[in-house]
This record gives sequence, structure tokens and C-alpha cells, in this order.
Amino acid sequence: MAAFTTPSEEDLKQFLASGGFSNHSEFQAVEGGSVNSNFSFLADGRRWFLRIYEEQDDRGAAAEQAMVAALARGGVPTPVAVAKGTLAGKAAAVLSWVDGAMSCQRGVSVERAHAVGVSLARVHRAGEGIALPEGRFDIDALRARLERIDGSTVIDAYTYPVVRLRRALDELAAARDLAIPHGLIHGDLFRDNVLWVAGSAEGGTAQTRTQDDLAALLDFESASHGAFAYDIAVTMLAWCYGDTLEAPLAHALGSGYASVRPLEAAEKRAFYTEARLAAVRFTITRITDYAMRGGAQSRVMKDWRRFLARLDAIEAMGEAGLSGLFT
Repeated sequence: MAAFTTPSEEDLKQFLASGGFSNHSEFQAVEGGSVNSNFSFLADGRRWFLRIYEEQDDRGAAAEQAMVAALARGGVPTPVAVAKGTLAGKAAAVLSWVDGAMSCQRGVSVERAHAVGVSLARVHRAGEGIALPEGRFDIDALRARLERIDGSTVIDAYTYPVVRLRRALDELAAARDLAIPHGLIHGDLFRDNVLWVAGSAEGGTAQTRTQDDLAALLDFESASHGAFAYDIAVTMLAWCYGDTLEAPLAHALGSGYASVRPLEAAEKRAFYTEARLAAVRFTITRITDYAMRGGAQSRVMKDWRRFLARLDAIEAMGEAGLSGLFT
């Protein structure tokens, strides 16, 4: 359960009252999430979502909330904060609840991949003019993480990937085109950060919504300034890879994205490099943040070998194969 901090009943009552929620019930932790403490509760006949920020202070939380509100105004389907403050000594916010379900990998259809591509392009469009810091996972930061692996007591288990990943970072540093379009990127648009309409509507009218309709994008904690092509690559590797990179899904995601924001020729040429960097990033962070910290469940959920396999798949496709996803 994502509940690192559980507020007292009195603190919770005061916080909710300050936000206009005089009565609440069914307060409970929300499954999933690995950074913040998340809860749901009922009030005023509706369900609401409560987040306690574990890593961001009041200023950081406010900046994220303002960014998400700007994205929502720009047409990005994402819940926004309706009440803010401090709870249990930490920044907290109440957000509108979105009914929906996450997709397993087998549930990723061509239609869903296309919808994800469309929504990611809307993020990039709506983020214009929003000032953000650079991402935390640039090449220098990834090199520093490799040094942590090198200095660990379990280096024998990672000797092969460390050597390969260090060589890949050197190649990527020389190959990246830093002039391709940049802006606000989500940075972490994995399947657990997207909700789909729960169930399908009846009636068959033009307003009918089905399970292939995207309900909301979630969790912009990793949002930063970065290359759009890199963000597309992160999303593609999260949604379009089962046991191999599934070309129909990747094509659908790419075409969905291009229907809102067509890629420049330079971005298509750079996509091979950005996709390799995305695979390298998640291989390294899954070693340092999960495998090296122990815990069988973490190793199953965040297995670094799955992203090293993605790197193999990308290199097998080559630059021409990757750029062809957007034709």
C-alpha cells in the first residue's frame, strides 16, 4: 500500500475541514505508487484522492500542482488539486477522483497505444511556456549511478551490464542531437500512470465511452525539461514491449503522437539515440533503486534485465527501423 505517512484522525479532520470537506468516511490507502502516500475518502457524496508528498516540500508541491493545472487547461486529461495545505507535517493536496483502471501489458491494444500517443503529444503541446528544471537522469547522473554499482558489494552480478552500459553512455554522449525540440516532458508515462474508462457504456450513441478511452494521465513528479523524442521513447518502451518490441503497437503510438504534433526530420533521425538512452536509463535505475536495495518483490516488479532486453531490441531494429515508426 502506498501509505508511508498515515495522518492521525484529528489532523486529517482539520486538514479536510480547511479544504471545505466537513465530513468524510471510508478513508483508506490506495494501492500502487512508490514515492508519495496516497489515500481515498468519501465526502459530499463523492470519492476524493488525497496525496501526502513524501519528497517535495510545500514549494515543490505547489509548483507541481500549478504545472498540472496548466496542463489540464491545455486539454490534458489529468486530475487537479482542489484543496492544498500541510498534513502530518508534509505538503498535501486533495484531488478529484478519476474512476478508471490501469492496463496490464496484455491489455495494450493498438487503440490504446494510439490514445497514449495522442495524450503524450498533448502534454508536449500544453507544456509550452512552463518553466521546469532539467531532468534528473542526464548522462552525467547516470554515470554517477554506474559508479555506485561499481562500488557495491554485489558488483559480480552486474559486471557485464556495467561494462556495456558505460560504453553505451559514452556513445550516446557523442551521438545526441541537443538541438532537437525540447520542452515539458512527463518522463515516466508507464502503464501504471494512465487510467482507462472502467467498463463500457451501453446505448451505442456517439457519446458512448469504451474501455479503450483514456480517462486520465497521472503522476507528474518526474516531469522536467527534456527532449520530446526522449519522452516518446520512454513511453514506447513502457507500452509497446512484451517479450519483444511489438511493431504494431509502436506504430500506433507513433501515429497517435504525430496526429497532434508531427515530428521534425531531425527528431526522427535522433529517435534511435533517444530510445537507447531511455533503455539505458531504466536499466541503471532499476539496478540502483531496486535490485541493490534487495527485496524479492522489487526485483520482480522492476527487473533491470527487462530494460537491458529492450536495449537489445532497439539496437536490432536500428536507426531506420525506429525512425520508420513515425511515417
